[in-house]
Formats: sequence, C-alpha cells, structure tokens
Amino acid sequence: MKNHQKVALITGAGQGIGLEIAKLLAEKSHHIILNDIEKSLTDEAVEEVLKKAKGKVLGISGDSGDIDFIAEMVSLAEREFGHLDIAIANAGITLFGDFWEYEPSDFMEVMRVNMAGTFFLAQASALLMKDQPYGGSLLFTSSVTAHQAHKNLAAYAMSKAGIEMLAKNLVIELSEFNINVNTIAPGATLTNRTALDKDYEKTWSNITPMGRPASVKDVANAAVFLVSEEARHITGQNLIIDGGWTSISPSPY
Repeated sequence: MKNHQKVALITGAGQGIGLEIAKLLAEKSHHIILNDIEKSLTDEAVEEVLKKAKGKVLGISGDSGDIDFIAEMVSLAEREFGHLDIAIANAGITLFGDFWEYEPSDFMEVMRVNMAGTFFLAQASALLMKDQPYGGSLLFTSSVTAHQAHKNLAAYAMSKAGIEMLAKNLVIELSEFNINVNTIAPGATLTNRTALDKDYEKTWSNITPMGRPASVKDVANAAVFLVSEEARHITGQNLIIDGGWTSISPSPY
C-alpha cells in the first residue's frame, strides 16, 4: 500500500455533502470519480474539486439508480486506474408526501434510487474490490430519519433504514475479502437545497442540542474517516451526525 494512490467513486457529488467528500478525498491525493445526474453540476463539481486535487478528477453524469449506468461507473474506474478502493453511495432522493395519499410511482422511485442504487453500486464495486489484495471500503449515506419518525417521510425513512441493514448484512459477505462497509446518517445539514428554506437554519438551530445544523464539512469529515486506513477495522456500523438531535428528537413542525 505504500505507493498505492487510492481511487474513490462518489455518487451524488455534484453539490452538498457528496461534493465536500470529493474535495476532502482529493486533497488527500486520491483519484476521484464523481457523479451527478445533472451534467452541469457534474462539470462544475469537477472544476471545483480540481482546485486542490492532488490526483486525477473525472466526472461521469447519469442516473445512479440505473443498473447499467452503475456498471459504467465502475468500469470507468477499472479502465482508467485499474482498481477501485472506495465507493460511496451518496446519491438519493427525498419525495415528501402524506402516508394516506402517497403515490405508488413516488414510492417506487424512492426505492429505486435510494435502495437499488446503493445495493447495486455496492455489488458492482465489491466484485472489483474482492480480487484486490487490499480489498476496499464501501460507504452508504443514510439519514436520521432511519432512526426517528419524521412527518411525511415514511417511504424515505424506510429506504434509509434498509440501507443501514444492508451495510450490516454485507459484513457477512465482504469481510473475508478485506472490504469494510459502513453508513453515515446526517441530520439537518446546511446545503444548497436546504438553503432554499429561509427558516431552515433558525428552525433546526433551535431544536438541535449543539445549537446549529451540520455543515457539509461536518458530515464529510465523518465520511472521510470511515473510508480511511484508520477505520479499516470498523465495519457494519452507522455513524449519526446530527448535533445530538436524535437524542431528544423534537419535531420541526
């Protein structure tokens, strides 16, 4: 491993938490393959990450819930670098809706992107990693809603709880190949999307014990640790990053 430059594949990295993870890993000399469904965001993210990168940065735009596209992303890593060390399933969608009126099409889309996208990225990445003598690391992005009820997010919460169980179950499948797998569960986080709600920061600051929502760097720092060499003996675990919110769980409504 002494002269080994790691390769990291990150989905949903056009902005927010995924972009910050890509930037931090790039600063650590990792080669980066970043993905977003929107090509403009992918291209902008590549330019942003390149500013402090100490390795190569490649962008690949497409639907991370599409199985053929997942195979294309992993093939890119193998073709360009010959190996894949880190795969981070960060992409996901949130479709709010009243349980009584939730549309089947919305339910299936949340499960397709959040659960199937994570499952099949893990599968495709692990198939490459298992033949590497040094294995690899998988990381999935869950949510505090997998642990505490949140109004109008039943389907989303279900998908995130499933992701955490996937990580735990894959310990059985992957440990013999020196592949570890974990999840992070962010709570309220200041991103470009949440910034659209003018009351978001104030609301969550009032109900978060640490007095503020997370920054994307708060979450990305935890993610980078879990895919580092220092965390190689940590597997099947979930790390909540929420400023203590799940300890008391007051509703924002």
